[in-house]
Amino acid sequence: MRFKIYGGTARDDEPSLCLSCRHATIIRGRNLHEIVDCGRLSQDDSRITFPVTFCSGYSDRRQPTVFQMEQIAWVLRSDATKKPIGFHPPKSQSSDRRFLLDDDDWS
Repeated sequence: MRFKIYGGTARDDEPSLCLSCRHATIIRGRNLHEIVDCGRLSQDDSRITFPVTFCSGYSDRRQPTVFQMEQIAWVLRSDATKKPIGFHPPKSQSSDRRFLLDDDDWS
């Protein structure tokens, strides 16, 4: 039986978090050379030279951002005087009536 302990020592065979991070730029060459540049770090020290196992600025690029989810979310309208009650596409809502969340609010 194999146990997974969260927050324990990272295994050597796990891929680096940078491979799936939204802020990483990864450049690979023919001779197995790899350059990883992090957009969350300052421009002077943005090069990552080791496999990362934990990062406080990690943002999974495989998951949609809050902005992307807002673009596809349907609006629940409850004011029957303006339009019928129910779910409506976000495009039907005027921009002054929409409340947009900042991505930093959900990190």
